Amino acid sequence: MSHGQGSLRRVVVDPADPALDPFRNLTDAQWRRSPEGPDGLFLAESLHVVRRVLEHCPQHVRTVVVTPHAAARLADVLPAAPSVLVAQPALLAAVSGFDVHRGVLAAVQRPPVADPDQLIAGSRRLAVLEDLTDQANLGALFRSASALGIDAILLSPRCADPLYRRTVRVSMGEVLRLAWARLDPWPDGLDRLHRQGFEVLALTPTAAEPLTVPRRAAKVAVLLGSEADGLTRAALAAADKAVRIPMRPGIDSLNAAAAAAIAFATVGLV
Repeated sequence: MSHGQGSLRRVVVDPADPALDPFRNLTDAQWRRSPEGPDGLFLAESLHVVRRVLEHCPQHVRTVVVTPHAAARLADVLPAAPSVLVAQPALLAAVSGFDVHRGVLAAVQRPPVADPDQLIAGSRRLAVLEDLTDQANLGALFRSASALGIDAILLSPRCADPLYRRTVRVSMGEVLRLAWARLDPWPDGLDRLHRQGFEVLALTPTAAEPLTVPRRAAKVAVLLGSEADGLTRAALAAADKAVRIPMRPGIDSLNAAAAAAIAFATVGLV
């Protein structure tokens, strides 16, 4: 057992080692059913994402498990972790239930839930998501929102967990940087945006009016629904305006993450 700069590092060879408990059976549906994951944890995966966690919120990290190869690539940031477990790839796969070919997982304590009213008050450009349950789409959406000028994201109560392992990875860690909160009750909570002076634009392919660049001083919230069903009638009724992305005739719609990126580029970078 050896000590780094503030971290405890040891090699694990027994798959039954209790220190590996946060990483067991990660394909189990409990990580998708629970809004907070077991024991209030979320899992970070991939070299880039774990690096971002250790650089930006090391105080929330509980344990990092890493292969020797990945440990060498993360040598400069691993001392920020309180506990580092080094395991061979086969052992890591046996414990987690899948081939962790990126070679690193971090068990991270979930940070405090953000206050939606504070996010609304401190933003000019918002994304508001209704019942988006596909983890990959949600991760891609966070990544584009962060890059394209969206200040924060509000989610309906039935949206997927932004801190689910796959969502964090697809977002390239942007779910850890871009502020987000649940907006409840839904859709009545959208009135809170109106009271703060936001124009709520509901993105739907059936709208007659195309999405256009807003005035620079305007407060704008883009409201998006799930890829399968789109926005509910109640959410559409709560918006100020329904807008669409102009497309060639005969094309029904875009992937939710692709549509969101176009909308964010239109309203966010002004």
